[in-house]
Amino acid sequence: MAQAHNITLDFECENGECGSCQLQVSVLSSKATYGVALTEKEKTVLRFAGKIAQAQIDDAETKDLPPPWRLACQFIVRNEDILVSF
Repeated sequence: MAQAHNITLDFECENGECGSCQLQVSVLSSKATYGVALTEKEKTVLRFAGKIAQAQIDDAETKDLPPPWRLACQFIVRNEDILVSF
């Protein structure tokens, strides 16, 4: 999505393995967030980098609470207001 809109991001593999495209994502709207689907690669890379904790992964999977960090190559933007920092 970022490439389609000419937004420059650091990236190497585009496959969720290198972690170079880490983003901090904040939900801005007060409406309920959409279900969060973290890929196994994303969980591993972000935990190893110290960006998310196991508790945040559990909350994403059971309570649909989005973690503060994602990988741009794995993150699917939904119809919600977000702020992305990179």
